[in-house]
Amino acid sequence: MLVVEDEPQIQELVAVNLEHSGHKVLRAASAEEAEAAIKAALPDVLVLDWMLPGESGLAFARRLRADERTRELPILMLTARAMEQDKLAGLEAGADDYLTKPFSPKELAARIKAVLRRRAPQLADDPVEIQGLRLDPASRRVTGNDRKIDLAPSEFRLLHFLMTHPGRVYTRAQLLDHVWGDHVFIEERTVDVHIRRLRKSLAPTGHDRLIDTVRGSGYCLRAD
Repeated sequence: MLVVEDEPQIQELVAVNLEHSGHKVLRAASAEEAEAAIKAALPDVLVLDWMLPGESGLAFARRLRADERTRELPILMLTARAMEQDKLAGLEAGADDYLTKPFSPKELAARIKAVLRRRAPQLADDPVEIQGLRLDPASRRVTGNDRKIDLAPSEFRLLHFLMTHPGRVYTRAQLLDHVWGDHVFIEERTVDVHIRRLRKSLAPTGHDRLIDTVRGSGYCLRAD
């Protein structure tokens, strides 16, 4: 998670409270610093102030939404601008949510959780179940028809992503970005290896049939 806030006390307050909620937090005091951090590694969520030195948070949000790499990045604007037209402008610029200062740290954590649930469900802790295959991120437990399935960490993340985006086809490059992170340099064919391992682990309960290979495109998890 990346917090972009130029007031040191507020930056500290936001970062510490989010760390207490279990997030790993990076900090930036300007859009320029934030852009450098995002180039190094795409964060799970961006908490963005409107009034920043140099480029405004509003303009920065627009640029992020115009860039294919950051188009789906969850953005929550946290700002002192409380007028209705300001909120509308923030949402129209691409923010997923808009919270005004002063704010409740508990509400901020809840808003971030809600944004993740909508924009990036694979990062939330909500259990997901499809045709008797159940994955619980909080307990790191996977079951097929109530039978425990043991998965390595990479296969667990891969299955979680596919189960939270059923019916959609993803290329190998997209799966690498979403599951391993776009800052990790791994051969695209490595995805094939993990898919094979995942299917082998799911085979005893028959759930390997849910993972489809779409020739020339990539992989998807069947929704029907």
